[in-house]
Amino acid sequence: MIYVQHLLGIGHLRRIWFLACVLADNNIQVDLVTGGMPVSDLAYKNIRVHQLPPVRSRDGRFDQLVNELGEDIDEAWKDNRRDRLLELFDRIQPRMLITETFPFGRRMMRFELVPLLQAAKQSANPAIIVSSIRDILQPKSKHGRNEEVLKWLRSYYDHILIHGDQNIARLDLTFPLTEQIAGKLTYTGYITNPSSDHSDTQDGVDEVVVSGGGGAASLNLLKAAIAAKPLCDLKHHQWRILVGNNLDQGSFEQLQQAASEGIIVERNRADFPALLKRCTVSVSQAGYNTVMDILRQQTAAVLVPFAESGEVEQSLRAQQLQKRDRVVCFDEDSLTAEMLAQAIDQACNMKVENFEINMDGATNSAKWIMDRLNG
Repeated sequence: MIYVQHLLGIGHLRRIWFLACVLADNNIQVDLVTGGMPVSDLAYKNIRVHQLPPVRSRDGRFDQLVNELGEDIDEAWKDNRRDRLLELFDRIQPRMLITETFPFGRRMMRFELVPLLQAAKQSANPAIIVSSIRDILQPKSKHGRNEEVLKWLRSYYDHILIHGDQNIARLDLTFPLTEQIAGKLTYTGYITNPSSDHSDTQDGVDEVVVSGGGGAASLNLLKAAIAAKPLCDLKHHQWRILVGNNLDQGSFEQLQQAASEGIIVERNRADFPALLKRCTVSVSQAGYNTVMDILRQQTAAVLVPFAESGEVEQSLRAQQLQKRDRVVCFDEDSLTAEMLAQAIDQACNMKVENFEINMDGATNSAKWIMDRLNG
């Protein structure tokens, strides 16, 4: 049983979906419990999906939860969802419970996750409890929060799967108490989705591909890219603006209206990795899944990390890659059409030299999980 809660973008859900698909392909029964807004473009072959009443963050500050209608949730709503989750666990009776991000993040979901963990521990046949986390966390700013995470880890968790490469980013970069849980850690490598490399078209050849991920937080980047086109050395190339499905229709239409000749504005595409493979330069934020696609396709790239309300996870990831001369990046606070145009010119003149990086995270994670289940 895998619990995943995406609050703004859909990167967390996609990463776990890749892992769930590999497990299902190896005849492991996966019950995927998702609590975010429904995502229609993920195919769940041989995976049992359980949709909890959806909840999301009101905005990039991640300090207020709202339901699918944008309304604040109350204690009764929380109690109902907690009970739904516990009923699912009782019905499924999994041999392993995986919580994506928690307890390193998703603290606002502790109203249901702590009871879930207690149920898993107190079960007649206690489940193996695993935390699944990305390469880089959002560091805790409030006093005592790291100690709270450590308490939950010691009380409930048997192991922690870090979906990254320790030669690129170690957990202690963003979690200062890592040494105290060293015996629970396994670096799996980065999780990617090679099956999405196929495309039925030849779109993307020599294009500038600008992507906003699955969330609604990239609107400023997409607007800046449209304004940057006439300022670039690549102004005569076709530009393709890919808009996340969580960006509202009104904003999508505004982007279409602002696009000049030679710019295509469309919703996200399943063949995004194939577009990256054929393009001249990629422009994006620095979310986990997008960066992995860029690295796998050996694409020249400009990264403008999401950094609203003190978020540093994407910035740290982009900086680790810039140190290795693999990408061009700059802070979101510096975003202008002129700055973006300069970065795109710089990126298209870079010699892309790939470095050794473990990108077999889905396979390695699945093997680890099967070994524990068979042990």
